[in-house]
Amino acid sequence: MPLFTVAEAREVLLELMPTLERFIALRADAAELGASIRGHSLGGAMELHELNQRLESLMRTIQETGAQVRGWAPMLMDFPASLEEENVLLCWLEGDLGLAWYHKPDVGFQGRRPLRFDA
Repeated sequence: MPLFTVAEAREVLLELMPTLERFIALRADAAELGASIRGHSLGGAMELHELNQRLESLMRTIQETGAQVRGWAPMLMDFPASLEEENVLLCWLEGDLGLAWYHKPDVGFQGRRPLRFDA
């Protein structure tokens, strides 16, 4: 598994932002369409299938960068990295303005700590 530097992970995240924004919008569209067709006839089922196909394609694009998707509602991603010779996961949660958190792999999200500004 390749390790990112903080700068590399931030660059990848910046490059992924348009993809992430599309994913988040399509995820909401799929949720709304799914709720509207539940219990009804097959009307909308094909459109929902197409939305899910597009979401899967965007997910593959995200994962091809080396980012690890941990959740998709809300979107949560980790970037494997090494800080001060310790393996960590740089952590981004939907709504974060940038990549500003990390946690140890064995602790998970609840152990998130802020990255130093100079990292």
